[in-house]
Amino acid sequence: MSAISSKPGPGNLLRTQGAQKLLAFAGLIALVAGFSLASPNFMQTPNIIAILQAASVNGVLAVAATLIIITGGIDLSVGTGMTFCAVIAGVVLTYLGMPMPVGIAAAILAGTCSGLLSGTFVAKLKVPPFIATLGMMLILKGLSLVISGTRPIYFNDTPGFTDIATGSIVGMIVPAVPLPNGVVILFAVAGIASYILGRTILGRYAFALGSNEEALRLSGVNADRWKIAIYALGGSIVGVAGILIGSRLNSAQPALGLGYELDAIAAVVIGGTSLRGGQGTILGTVIGALIMAVLANGLRILSVAQEWQTVVTGSIIILAVYADMLRRQRAAAAG
Repeated sequence: MSAISSKPGPGNLLRTQGAQKLLAFAGLIALVAGFSLASPNFMQTPNIIAILQAASVNGVLAVAATLIIITGGIDLSVGTGMTFCAVIAGVVLTYLGMPMPVGIAAAILAGTCSGLLSGTFVAKLKVPPFIATLGMMLILKGLSLVISGTRPIYFNDTPGFTDIATGSIVGMIVPAVPLPNGVVILFAVAGIASYILGRTILGRYAFALGSNEEALRLSGVNADRWKIAIYALGGSIVGVAGILIGSRLNSAQPALGLGYELDAIAAVVIGGTSLRGGQGTILGTVIGALIMAVLANGLRILSVAQEWQTVVTGSIIILAVYADMLRRQRAAAAG
């Protein structure tokens, strides 16, 4: 009973999540306003499109990470998993000459299998999520280099592949709004994930796993099976990110991927998802991804060195986690 009572009540939890999303959105507006005042180039249309493109890839990865973190786990392999899925798409499309839908399906299947393995390590072998996904991160990085022969795989022979991320169906319909397809895909993925979390039994069990896994087991639910399913779903979303990054770069870069997991986790935490599990929203994560993209772009425009950008990202993660601890303490005290 003590484990259950230590969690904030539903009313307090909803208020906490709402306040965090409002705070994150206010932070996004403040960043946009600040960088707009600091540089006249920030609000130029090409720069806004670049921000949205960056947010689309990191946002999709962050959605995948959100699903895992809500269960009380972590996935450090989302960055190299994205690269691995892009390499698989490159092999299928460029080396094997298969149609584009087959390559897309292969990338998503590769991500699903990776997530399935990570989930099995965590749920069945009881390997801590940090260690299991750290190992998977290295495995996928190595496989990407081996399969590609350490060379980039280009998609020049696959017409229309670059349009997946960089084209604009919205712009064809409404020329004044050249919204990149990658951003549309981000919103679609976010909408589907939000529906799963809020409207399906998989989503309810995801929150239950993060809130009190032992209570879920005692109620007769096969917690291991649902945990594996959530990791597999996260992996399939990583596969979508692999398609997006490959389309955006018109190539699968096997050495790419490390570091993306940090930006994704930062977006998740900034958006209000607790690293302790049991709390989080997809909308908050999307706002967090936009904040990370605006921050990185604005710092580049202001000619801040890359190493200092990394320092800022790390500081934001620490501050966001500390803020989450304070919110939890206050919600528990009020509940």
